[in-house]
Amino acid sequence: MISLNFSELQLQLRHQDNRTTVFCPVRKKWIVLTPEEHVRQYLLQYFISQEKYPLGMIAVERKILVGKQTKRFDIVVYNRHHKPWLLAELKNPEVAINEQTLFQLLNYHQALPSNFWLLSNGHQTFCTAATNSLQVVWLDKLPTYDF
Repeated sequence: MISLNFSELQLQLRHQDNRTTVFCPVRKKWIVLTPEEHVRQYLLQYFISQEKYPLGMIAVERKILVGKQTKRFDIVVYNRHHKPWLLAELKNPEVAINEQTLFQLLNYHQALPSNFWLLSNGHQTFCTAATNSLQVVWLDKLPTYDF
């Protein structure tokens, strides 16, 4: 498991019409702050401010075709060649990261192959390098973006 410290990160929040919204720096718009969105926004802030992943190389909640079904991935970070580099699947903090979450990510990976996979619910974060072998080796820190 990777330990991420979100305590110094600030989300841009506003309250409107009895709901809280957060400004997404990737989508450049205000989004309703659900528990999963909370995790997504903290992780995006961490990627950008702590890991220095380039904002312009990050995509959020875009449609992909998984088999014959249309799905939406949570976060993809692209490499400098605009190929998927890191694929992230996020969950509500109350949802445990488990085998089912990994299988969901692996389904997305078939449609959007990437070098790294990340699973997080804000409390638990796991990352692995994608390999062709059947063995998964979990990393102890996030990968460094290759400029």
